[in-house]
Amino acid sequence: MLDSKFPVRRESGVAVVAAPEEIDITNAGRLRTALVRACSNGDRTIVVDLSGTHFCDSAALNVLVRAHQRGEEQGREVRLVVPGPDILRIFLVTGINQVIPIFASLDEAIAPGLER
Repeated sequence: MLDSKFPVRRESGVAVVAAPEEIDITNAGRLRTALVRACSNGDRTIVVDLSGTHFCDSAALNVLVRAHQRGEEQGREVRLVVPGPDILRIFLVTGINQVIPIFASLDEAIAPGLER
């Protein structure tokens, strides 16, 4: 079943999961489902677009870190789009920015030649 709160689309050959304004314990499972759906297409790169997100709690961070870990095990890469300071601060304070690549825009995150 498709989830309108976490739509998955393909853009320039990359799976993009768009996140809603808030991600917390009440919908983190839906984010996990969207990430699994994005991986099912066989894409090597999964981008989580947090451009419209203004709040995320530890449940959301947990889902993102686990997706990154599973991705590495499967030869995939998870990238985050975090253009504003609200969410970026959370990733900086927790050190997640040292683990998961963060980009200021979707264009940067899906740019060719970023494959590791």
